[in-house]
Amino acid sequence: MLQVRFWGTRGSIAVTGSSAVEFGGNTSCIELRAGGRLIIIDLGSGARELGNHLIAENFKKSPIDGDIFITHTHLDHLIGFPMFAPLFFKSNTFRIHGPRLPENGSVRSAIEIMTSYQFWPVRLSEFAAKLTFNIIVETTLDLGGGLKVTSKLLNHPVITLGYRFEYHGKTVVTAFDTEPYRNLFTDEQSPFYSAAADSEGRKTVKEESNRMLEFISGADILIYDSPYTEAEYQKGKQGWGHTPLEYAIRCSKEAGVKKLIVFHHEPSKTDKVLREIEECNFPKNIGMEIIAAKEGMSLTA
Repeated sequence: MLQVRFWGTRGSIAVTGSSAVEFGGNTSCIELRAGGRLIIIDLGSGARELGNHLIAENFKKSPIDGDIFITHTHLDHLIGFPMFAPLFFKSNTFRIHGPRLPENGSVRSAIEIMTSYQFWPVRLSEFAAKLTFNIIVETTLDLGGGLKVTSKLLNHPVITLGYRFEYHGKTVVTAFDTEPYRNLFTDEQSPFYSAAADSEGRKTVKEESNRMLEFISGADILIYDSPYTEAEYQKGKQGWGHTPLEYAIRCSKEAGVKKLIVFHHEPSKTDKVLREIEECNFPKNIGMEIIAAKEGMSLTA
């Protein structure tokens, strides 16, 4: 059994106020439990509440031990790190996994910059918990006890990983932030047009799209970056690294996903707007459950 709990569901920036109560206002942070094993995906602003919860519920019983998987180093997925309370206790242990970045960068180097004194009063070296950092790209890790995780490169303006967690026949997949692959070499009117580049572009799009379908195939729960409708996406959002809702639904259906969780809500969308999207844009009776992620929501695969 895999248990998922949402501590942050927004993208780009946290939002507050009465219009962001039902779906939540914190940025990306998800808690995954595989038996007694603690997995955390991203440390957006939702990590603060998760950390407080772990201290209150778990720390009195035993030290906290967990694996943290960072999808990428954009601030909305990492900004909660300095306020994650379990980091301040030396008895706790965390293994932090994430992608290699350009110019030999890594999640560790990004956190070191974020916690340097010009940005934050506590440096990475001053946190008390035992921390190890593991750079990964596309790989499969055996975490023991029947739990394994496979990572895949996604399509975003910075190196980003999706994660596929498999545990005793159950699967949870995260795919945020990512955008449908598209061929950028199709304009035959361009003076730089190349038929060879166009052909290669079409081939690459097909290959990568198929790899994405394989990655999410048969997932019991797929948490998919879907902040825009197709109409919104076509009005200036292409190239931003995010997926239109209708595309996410089509791919999930084709891949045999059992439960699709729409995630990474656009910060300007109020609870009212998100409810309207649920009512008008979530197709019914397609053999797949579709749910808009809400802060505090728990699911079991």
